[in-house]
Amino acid sequence: MTNRLFAVTFDCADAAELGLHRQAQREALFASALQPPDAPSAGMIAEAITCTLRRFGTGGCAGRMAQEYGDHPDAAAERMRWVRRLTDQASGPGTRPDGHDTTEGRVAA
Repeated sequence: MTNRLFAVTFDCADAAELGLHRQAQREALFASALQPPDAPSAGMIAEAITCTLRRFGTGGCAGRMAQEYGDHPDAAAERMRWVRRLTDQASGPGTRPDGHDTTEGRVAA
């Protein structure tokens, strides 16, 4: 599967930064208006991440997620499972969030 979801990434050099970046993307997707019934495409997901990060910033996305966990923990946990499934499917095994194949050192197609 291609890694088009993460086309809106920053240039991160090490694994720790990539992990933090992926978490920020997940928080942004969590805080976005996308819903499971929308059956979002990779393009819709990337747009939602970009727009939500621009609108709220990373701190705002994390804050919205924390608020939802405080107000509705069961619903928030289910939403995060959905977000993780989407982001894990989009990145696939052996790819970094910037689209580089970590097993071969090339950009994923």
